[in-house]
Amino acid sequence: MKTAGIIGGSGYIGSYVTQKFLDEGFTVKVSARDITKKKKYRHLEKLGNAHNLSIHPVDMRNLESVRTFINGCDIVVHGGTPFQLDVKDPASELFEPTIKGTGNFLEVIHDSASVKTVVIIASVAAFNTGYPMPVEGRPADYLYTETDEPHLNTEGHPYAQAKYHADQAVQKFVRDNPDSKVEVVSVYPVGVMGPALSNREDSTSAGLQYLFKNRIAPNPFVQMLYDHDMEFAIVDVRDVAEAIYKAATIGGLHGKQYYLSNESWKVSDISRMLNNEPVHEKPRFVYSGKNAERDLGLAFKPASESFHDYAATS
Repeated sequence: MKTAGIIGGSGYIGSYVTQKFLDEGFTVKVSARDITKKKKYRHLEKLGNAHNLSIHPVDMRNLESVRTFINGCDIVVHGGTPFQLDVKDPASELFEPTIKGTGNFLEVIHDSASVKTVVIIASVAAFNTGYPMPVEGRPADYLYTETDEPHLNTEGHPYAQAKYHADQAVQKFVRDNPDSKVEVVSVYPVGVMGPALSNREDSTSAGLQYLFKNRIAPNPFVQMLYDHDMEFAIVDVRDVAEAIYKAATIGGLHGKQYYLSNESWKVSDISRMLNNEPVHEKPRFVYSGKNAERDLGLAFKPASESFHDYAATS
């Protein structure tokens, strides 16, 4: 049996990634920042083939901790960077774990004797740090693709800036190692929505759906989304997991970058879908998922299915 290491494998996206690899017959190692907080990963023990699952403490800021975790892994999925909107100290809460953690990870996989493929779960924010707002100067009907130059807005949310700098480190690693024995593939999900596999209360994606469904604005950022009726590009969390699995197992994709995106909807219509109400407008396509459809064989779920399934299980 091959072994997959999933860094961040008990989170909102990571839980589905863990489930997918277990379903496909892999032995799976999942990282935990604090292994004593069992309620954060206990739901994984209920997954099919959970007898092939193990949980390991990992501190991404510590090289030896990362090296110990990936030892013996054939595939490693790195989705262990924090996704936080309410931030008091960006340096310690976002920049250090995201940027330093990614740097440590790249150093370790470069020297690994076992790892053959790595999938980096980046973010649309690595390309557009102002997301969900458009890049300044681009026309309203612009279709964003992976060929666009990444845009850094230093006034953007600290989470987006951290993802931008981490992704720049990954792409430099790819450029500097064209003949690397480790294939590195990056995926860039847009707004990830749909049902959760756990009842964790610290999921930002699930939390946003709750806020949109109930039309709650707990902070200025979310209030801004309502005030401007911002448009969100949406991708189903289950499609993200499927894309990550395929990116990890198809082979020959070293250096590839894939937007994971389907329809874009305004927040007002997202709220309506979450409440089983008729929408007022039609969706647009702002970020292109065509390359992922072609290379990874994806068929993206419509946003209405994602929101219906979330509402039915929340």
